Order: sequence, then C-alpha cells, then structure tokens
Amino acid sequence: MVAPVKKHMKKPWPSSARGSSTLRRLVVALLCTWVAVGAPGPRGTRLATASPVRLKELVDVQGMRENALYGYGLVVGLAGTGDTEYVFFTSQSISGMLGRLGIRIDPHDVRVRNVAAVMVTAKLPSFSRPGTRLDVSVSSMGNARSLAGGVLLVTPLTGADGQVYGLAQGSVQAGGFDVAAYGSSFQKNQPTSGRVPAGATVERAVTPNLEKDALTLGLKRPDFTTANNLAEAINKALGEEAAKAIDPAAIEIKVPAAYKGKSVSLITKLETLEVEADERARVVISERTGTVVAGERVRIHPVSVAHGGMSISIQALPVVVQPNAFSQGKTVQGKQAQIDAKEKEKPVVALPATSTVEDLTKALNLLGASPRDLIAILQAMKAAGALDADLEVL
Repeated sequence: MVAPVKKHMKKPWPSSARGSSTLRRLVVALLCTWVAVGAPGPRGTRLATASPVRLKELVDVQGMRENALYGYGLVVGLAGTGDTEYVFFTSQSISGMLGRLGIRIDPHDVRVRNVAAVMVTAKLPSFSRPGTRLDVSVSSMGNARSLAGGVLLVTPLTGADGQVYGLAQGSVQAGGFDVAAYGSSFQKNQPTSGRVPAGATVERAVTPNLEKDALTLGLKRPDFTTANNLAEAINKALGEEAAKAIDPAAIEIKVPAAYKGKSVSLITKLETLEVEADERARVVISERTGTVVAGERVRIHPVSVAHGGMSISIQALPVVVQPNAFSQGKTVQGKQAQIDAKEKEKPVVALPATSTVEDLTKALNLLGASPRDLIAILQAMKAAGALDADLEVL
C-alpha cells in the first residue's frame, strides 16, 4: 500500500522571528537616517555644515562704493547756546558770510551766541543722480553747548578730489539737550552733534562704468576658501570658465559673450548664488562693556585655569583727638583710613578639549567667572597656546 504523499507546506515564522525581522528593518532605517543627517565625528561631535550665504552679502563690485563728503558751515537760530567770542573762526565766518551779502563788518565786532561753526559730513552712494536726497551729520567745532533748534545754512559738500558733489541745508535734529541755570546744569546724550534728514541734494552724478570686458568682485572678508568657492559657483552658473580667484580678496570675471553690454543682467544673475563661506575662528571681546562673542569654529585644548579676584575697600572713619590734661589744647576731629583687602579663593579648574560652541560654553561656565574676568582668562589662554582662535579687541 502506497503511503499518501504529504505536501510540504511552508511553516509560518515564529512570533520571535517576525519581531527580529521588524527590528532589523527598523535598525536599517535608523542607520540610513543617521548617515543622511550626519554621523558623529571625532570625540563624539556632530559634523557641522556651513550655512550657505548669498554672493550679494559676501562681495562688492569694484568701482561701486560709497564716497565721503564733507563741508564747513554755520548753524544759526540757537538760543544762546552757540560759540562764544573766544572762537574767532566763527566770528570770521559770520563776517565773511555777511560780506557776500553786501554787509561789511569787522570780525572783532561780532558778538553773537546764536551761531555755531560746524562740520557737515555725508556719504554719497554709487550711481547717485542729481537731485537725490542724502542725510547729513552735523558736529560742532567750537565751544557751543547745544545745536538743538538750529538751522544749517547752505553748505557745499566736497569729495576727496575737491569737487563739489552736493549742497546741505535744513533744520538740525540734535541728539540731546543741555539745560543750565543758576550754576546748575543737566545734560542728556550729546547735544553738540545732530543730523539733518534728507538735508543734502546731490549736484554731481557719480556713475561707475560697468560695461567692461571683465568685472572684479572684492570680498568683504578676504579668505582663500571662500574666494575659491565663489569662483566655482560662478563658473557653474555661467556654464563656462569665466571666473577665477586672483587672491583671497578678489575674483575676476570675464564677461561672457551672451552678456556683452548687459552687465546689470549678469550681476543680477550672480547676486542670488548661494555659497558656503569660510572664515577664521575669531573671539571678539570688548573691555569697555565686558562683552565676549565667540564663533562656532573656536576650539580650546585641555588646559588648567586658576583665577581669583581681589577686592579692596577703603573707608574713612571719624576719629576724635583729646588734648592732654591741664594743657591748652583743643579737642579736634580727624579721619583715619581703614583698608580691607580680600581675595576670592577659587580652585584650579581643568578645562577639557572642545570642538563645538556648546562644549566651549560648558567649559567656560565651569570657571564661574564674570564676563570681564573671562576676557583676561581668554587672553591668557591665547598666550598659552590653548585657544585656537584670533582675539579681536574692540
């Protein structure tokens, strides 16, 4: 008798096996996500990627820049807060101005306190056309106490070449005030300087020539890596080798044939390119305000720091001195100085090596120092070779 043939049926996966398969798929997905986001680098740090920056924020087109303008003028209409007779050049200026109006007066006879001699400054942007309005700054040159309420008379504004590029006139808006009466005075901000909004008119056009066979872009912060990245991005956008980095501060672009006579369109196309900008690690400190700002590439090496502050207080205590018995002396009162010096006792702190801004912040917080003490600590760490950054003091 022939035994019946049994069909080999595929047995289902055990529940444990099915769970392990699901776990494997989950691990693979997590690994893919981990690789896409960025695997940890050395010492457990995450690889940082620089944020792209538009080319417009990184460079300036050579020839397109602001020009400084300056002039000498008079502010009139002051309520007795102008220059005194001891400022003789103000009296000479008043005499000369009246002379041009047909009024002859000796400068020694000028006795006014409602006029102040000032310097007027402004910035002339590129491609400024006649009729463009500019803001001007006004600063006192003599001993005027305040320019509030004054009016700037017509003042020619000249450039470095001696040519007149604008005329300034208008009411001065002072940045503060100064009030004095019966020997008492009160001052807020700086009343001897101010501004005249839209107080100047451009009289001479400044139009750089952009229709050239080659344009030069100047980096605002010279850097070899950034200049090379910019040249590569420009060549990729134009589809030809038109740009090259001359040095860390300049990139030369040969205008393609398709953009001959269309430099504005070429610059418009390049301004929106996004490039990864690189720069040196830098720590900026201000000893005046106690401010410390560190960039993301600042690193420190393992180092031990001991820092303690000393406080000294001096108090004047009243002392009464009595004369000897049966003497003709008198009781007098004097003062005796009491000096107290204290030094804070702080332990030596070992700072670990850092590779991110977060690690740097945690390491510096271990010191428990104030921002002003931190400035001295950073300078000492730089001198010891434990700080990989440039120190810039404002």
